[in-house]
Amino acid sequence: MLKVAIAGGSGYAGGELLRLLLQHPQTEVVAATSQSYFGQPIYLVHPNLRGRTELKFCLLEDLPKVDVLFVGFPHGEVAPRIEQFAALADRVVDLSGDFRLHDPALYAKWYEHQHPCPEWLPRFVYGLPEFHREELRGAKYASGVGCNATVVNLALYPLFKAGIVERAVTEVKVGSSEGGNKETPGSHHPERAHVVRSYAPTTHRHVGELEQELAFHGQTPKIHMSITSVELVRGAMATSHCFLKQDLEDRDVWKLYREAYGSEPFIRIVKVRRGLYRYPEPKILAGSNYCDIGFEKETGTDRLVVMSAIDNLMKGAAGTAVQAMNVMCGFPEVAGLEFPGLHPI
Repeated sequence: MLKVAIAGGSGYAGGELLRLLLQHPQTEVVAATSQSYFGQPIYLVHPNLRGRTELKFCLLEDLPKVDVLFVGFPHGEVAPRIEQFAALADRVVDLSGDFRLHDPALYAKWYEHQHPCPEWLPRFVYGLPEFHREELRGAKYASGVGCNATVVNLALYPLFKAGIVERAVTEVKVGSSEGGNKETPGSHHPERAHVVRSYAPTTHRHVGELEQELAFHGQTPKIHMSITSVELVRGAMATSHCFLKQDLEDRDVWKLYREAYGSEPFIRIVKVRRGLYRYPEPKILAGSNYCDIGFEKETGTDRLVVMSAIDNLMKGAAGTAVQAMNVMCGFPEVAGLEFPGLHPI
C-alpha cells in the first residue's frame, strides 16, 4: 500500500482524487490539505465521501512525507512551491498547468507569465498515458492535462500522426465544473463550480498542449479551438472539423483509430447504426475515466467530423492523474478506475 496525500483537496478535482484513491486497492490516503476548511471533516466539503473516511483537512505545512503527492492547486500556485512538494514525496503528480508545456517560452504566450523554475520542466512527463506510457514508467514527476486539450488530443491524435490533416477547427462544449471550485492557499471563499461559466471564442491556453502533443512530421499542427459553456456540471464534448489532405473512406478512418487505440483500456470508438447513443455523449461518462470517440466523413468533401467526449473531472483531471500514478508505480493501469459511468442519468 502506497501512502498518498493531496495538496489542495477541497476543490472538485481534489474531491475526485479522494473518491478514487480511497477505493484504490493499493493506496492509503493519509492527508488532504485545505486552508479554508482546516480542521473540518473531508465529508463536509465532499458529502459523497461520508462514511468512507474520517480524515480532516490539514494545513499545507502539516503535510507528512508520503510515497505519492497529488497537487490540486490552481495554475501558477504550484511552480513556486515545487521544491517544497518534491521534498514531501517520492513521486509528484501535479494537476495544474505549471509543468504541462516543455518550452518555458510558451508560458508567457499561453499563461501570461514567465515560468519561475524552467529547470524543472524537463523533469515532468506530460501525464497522458495514452501518449507517454513508456516515459511515465518509473517517472518521479507527472504533469496534469488540460481537460479541453485531452478531449481534443485523444480525438485527433491518429489523424495528425498519420499526417493527413491540413487544419482542424474544434468546438468544445464544457460543463460548469471546468471553472472549478479552486482554492488558492490564502483564500477563504473558494469559487463554487456551478456558478462559473467558461467561454473562449477564439483563443484558449489549452491550444498550447494541442500544438505540443500533436506535432508530428516536424510541423506545428494547425488547430483552431473555441470553448462554450453549456448546461452541464460534468462533461466536455468536442466536435472537430478536420480538413484532410487526402480523401478517406470510412474503413480507412476505422483503421487509423483501431491501430492507435485498439489496446487502450480507456478509449472507446462509438460509431454505431443502432442504440440510444450512436455517437459520444458526455453525460453517460460521468464518473468514468473513458474517452469516447466517433466520426463521420462528409461525402464529396475533404471534411471529416470527429466527435469526442469525456468527464472533464475524470479523464480531464483526476482520473488521468490516477491512471498516470498507476503507470508510474507499476500498478495495473485500470486500478481504481473501472467504474463504467451511469445510465440512465
